[in-house]
Amino acid sequence: MSWPHGIAAASLLAAGLLGALGRRRRTQMWHRAFGHMIVRPEGAAVEAERALRIGADEDAARLLDLGLRHMSKSMAAGGRALPTIYGVHLGHGSLDLWIAPADRNPPAPWQAFDDGQVWRLGADALPGLEASDLVDVLAPYPGLVSIGTNDNGRILVDLEAAHGLIALRGPEDTRRAVLSAVALELATNRWSDHMRITLVGFDAELGEGLAEIAPDRVRSVPTLEDALPELEGRSEEVRQALAASGVDSVLTGRCRGVFGEAWMPHYLIMADQPPERDADRLVALARTGTRMAAGYVVPGDVQGATWTWDVDAAGRLQAGVLGFDVEAQLVGDDDYRGVFELFRTAARLEPVELPGLAGGEEPPTAQESSVEVRLLGPIEVDAPGPMDESRRELCTELLVYLAAHPEGVHPTVLSGAIWPRGTSAGVRDASVARVSDWLGRDARGRPNLYHDDRGRIRLGSEVRVDLNVFRWLVWRSAAEPASETAYMAYALDLVRGPLLADRPRGRYAWLADHDLEFEAPARVIDVAHRLVVLRLEEGDPRGAVSAARAGLRLAPEDEGLWRDLLRATHATGDVAQVEVAVDELRGRVGRDPLFDGLQPETEALVEELLPDWNPVGSR
Repeated sequence: MSWPHGIAAASLLAAGLLGALGRRRRTQMWHRAFGHMIVRPEGAAVEAERALRIGADEDAARLLDLGLRHMSKSMAAGGRALPTIYGVHLGHGSLDLWIAPADRNPPAPWQAFDDGQVWRLGADALPGLEASDLVDVLAPYPGLVSIGTNDNGRILVDLEAAHGLIALRGPEDTRRAVLSAVALELATNRWSDHMRITLVGFDAELGEGLAEIAPDRVRSVPTLEDALPELEGRSEEVRQALAASGVDSVLTGRCRGVFGEAWMPHYLIMADQPPERDADRLVALARTGTRMAAGYVVPGDVQGATWTWDVDAAGRLQAGVLGFDVEAQLVGDDDYRGVFELFRTAARLEPVELPGLAGGEEPPTAQESSVEVRLLGPIEVDAPGPMDESRRELCTELLVYLAAHPEGVHPTVLSGAIWPRGTSAGVRDASVARVSDWLGRDARGRPNLYHDDRGRIRLGSEVRVDLNVFRWLVWRSAAEPASETAYMAYALDLVRGPLLADRPRGRYAWLADHDLEFEAPARVIDVAHRLVVLRLEEGDPRGAVSAARAGLRLAPEDEGLWRDLLRATHATGDVAQVEVAVDELRGRVGRDPLFDGLQPETEALVEELLPDWNPVGSR
């Protein structure tokens, strides 16, 4: 099975797809029955997800999204017009906007360089950009899309800044891979709001697959003639909105939030060069001389195109008058087929029963263990041996993989999981030796990491893994009904936050092919829900609140647990705390840029519990 290099190399595209996949899986979890988990991908879908996990740069996507919205809000507050951006550079530590004309006075925390031709936002500014403060700010530059990378980072261009047609020349296969990448990123990025993307002439697999991933954004038609009436109608709507609103440009309308829906963009991406008659009509439509909340990308040498880009068979793209020479972002047919299969799997709602709990010998207590590995929250390892900080991330991942496979792992399997792009046996064995030194020996002098008689690498009996302890406590709760509440409470005390939180970018791709992320959240949610029910039956609503909160530490977006929290809080008689919880719920789920609102069952519960309540911000 070929490795999907194009997906792994496309950091922003991968982040957008992972975000969309996460939303799809939340819907699956919503339909999940007690005692079950959602369907796990297989085959090509697994390889696609591994590539997405390795490539995705969520921090860069958030910096681009929140940085641009914050800039727009600041410019509007100062009565200033947004600049025209013709290019964006995302490096390892900063976001650069190339603007024209130059302006030496960007709003803080942006800084000006090169006499105001470049506005820079450092990555260290990201923690200070609050998504909750920017919920109502329209995305100012939704047409920004990656075209490739150079030695210093990723390059994006604004399709709307062309004020006309963008033509892409080059070999058909490479050209199509560029256009597929543009379509995938536009369809799933987080720095755009509502948009329309019309695909023309692409094969049914790409068009239908993208429409499944982003049905509100994408439609596919066979010919340009089929697309032109809607494009022309949309252009006229924008002209009328500009005249009626009194703003001087689309950018100003977005910045000030005036006639918001009017500035939602429509982008056209064609698979084949348009026929001459239709091309003339498209050029006339596109060549406005001003921003019209639209962008048009077509292949071939089209007379009248505003920008003409060239890509060669080696994947090198030159962006004409913009002056960019980059390694093009390419997504080939095999790459996106795996992605579409992944999303189809995430749309399946059939139940998958949780694995049985074996029980067995009680895990070591914290006092009895010589090594402790905590997965139910940020990854933490307490081990007696030394560890070189420069190797800690790799060694921690290797240890977590072994903790997730208590039955042991063959060295070859370990290599494929931790080094999906390949490594030598020497590198693998040296890493295993470092982890062994880190874990040290148990109370009887035995290594805490060893090879069993079948050659598998295993963790010793004194290595305490919180997830294994959690499972054992849940098994005991079922085996001893009289102590069910106590055992479940002990289990939830182990939960500190989201599963494997704060893991570094580009690692743990093996999770796509393991039950861990599918089983553990389902089990924690089920235990928390069961404990809420038991404590409410016992007349202990505050204990029920604590149980719901414990589950939400690991699964903060699970609305079933939020409903448990609301019911339990309401049972305490403290209406003010119910209002606080609802505000907290709306604030949390509303941080998702493509969030469509609470589930109907949740909305109905809020109305039942607080019929006369107005949320924060509307009082």
